[in-house]
Amino acid sequence: MTISWVQASILGIFASLSSMPGMAGSTIGNYTLGRPLVGGLVCGLVLGDLKTGIAAGVAMQLVYIALVTPGGTVSADLRAVSYIGIPLAMVAIHAQGLVATSGNAADLAKSMGTLVGTVGTVLFYGTATMNLVWQHIGWRAVEKGQFKKLYVVDWGLPWISHFFFSFIPTLFMTHFGSSAVTALKTALPMDGIPMKTLFTVGALLPCVGIAILLKQIVDSPLDFIPFFVGFTFAASLGLNLVSVTVVSLIFAMISYKLDMAISTNRQVASPGSNTDVTDDDEEDEDI
Repeated sequence: MTISWVQASILGIFASLSSMPGMAGSTIGNYTLGRPLVGGLVCGLVLGDLKTGIAAGVAMQLVYIALVTPGGTVSADLRAVSYIGIPLAMVAIHAQGLVATSGNAADLAKSMGTLVGTVGTVLFYGTATMNLVWQHIGWRAVEKGQFKKLYVVDWGLPWISHFFFSFIPTLFMTHFGSSAVTALKTALPMDGIPMKTLFTVGALLPCVGIAILLKQIVDSPLDFIPFFVGFTFAASLGLNLVSVTVVSLIFAMISYKLDMAISTNRQVASPGSNTDVTDDDEEDEDI
């Protein structure tokens, strides 16, 4: 499997659109196109292997399921994970002759995605640093009252940043990287220690994403119970993610209804209790 210049160029455009601050907007760009789950679909369509693309995207999404960027601080750049890591992982999966939906293919995709994502932080901070130049130009335009110039500053000049730190790196890394990944097939055989180590590390990486997610949503020991319900269903009943999601929606609706009922009862009971106290006081005074 190889990646042509045209395919690499399309991947570079999507990397530019999904980078933060995304040229397609934060909602459409970073939080949609930039996610590995969506990036796997796009890469599968561009490279002509939808099944492998989605499988690699799902595997990488689990690692970064709870990734947040507080204050512009990033531990991994999802633009690189989605549009550099996934294409190279697809090439590696084909080169090693792995089945797209197999565990080894998922572990290989996770390892490559994490490696590229860490390297991609350089692209993120490079984009942010160059955007500071356009910001100063914008402030100068505001001081001079040239408000129409802000359209160029907001919508035009940032494309230069994305061209240097999103489009070009994605273009060259996906095109030339595919040849390097294919060459690793002979250098690192499947039964060798390096590949076995890569698979082992990849199998452990989802623990990072799950741990970050737990840290965000678990406030008490009882919160662990609903969190592990989905994993229990998947393991014991053989349900897929769609089925578990439907079941979780039912429990979420029940929990929401109960919380709303408790809140309503408290609001109703609070004025009533004050009235009862007042009536008792009045009866005492009458006596």
